[in-house]
Amino acid sequence: YFLPRVLAQFAQSYPALEVVVVEDRAVVLMHRIDVSELDLALLSPPIPDNGFVQETLFTEELLLTVPSEHPLAIKEKVELKDLETERFILIKEVHGPGDQISKLCQQSDLRLQFVLENSQIETVQSLVMAGLGISLVPEMARISGRIPLVYRSLENPKPTRSVNVVW
Repeated sequence: YFLPRVLAQFAQSYPALEVVVVEDRAVVLMHRIDVSELDLALLSPPIPDNGFVQETLFTEELLLTVPSEHPLAIKEKVELKDLETERFILIKEVHGPGDQISKLCQQSDLRLQFVLENSQIETVQSLVMAGLGISLVPEMARISGRIPLVYRSLENPKPTRSVNVVW
């Protein structure tokens, strides 16, 4: 979501450098950095501290995503406890929110009913549009315009994720 803009600016500033983008699981990317196949990776914590250097680029909110006809779509304030009876679609490890959601559930003693898992944010949002469940997606993935999705901030606590550069 943000990488195309960054890569376009980078290419203008450094036209002689070749940039190769690889999307994979964190453990694979870190191994490829370790064996000098990649220079760096963009990852969401938790990131194992195995001699790698990391720096946080930014932190963003994870937004509740529900179909527009869902009862939570019209609710002014949505709290974590409001999700307990909902069918939940989890974003798997590639993008990081799954780890943050699992940690949030443990800290809040919340038991979500996970019905689907997927590593593609667009697919997760399509599954939510189809009414198969609700999810939390990174703020940068918010789709604007006339779509049948509603995004809400959660309160108490407000979940976030960080994106770090690791080398």
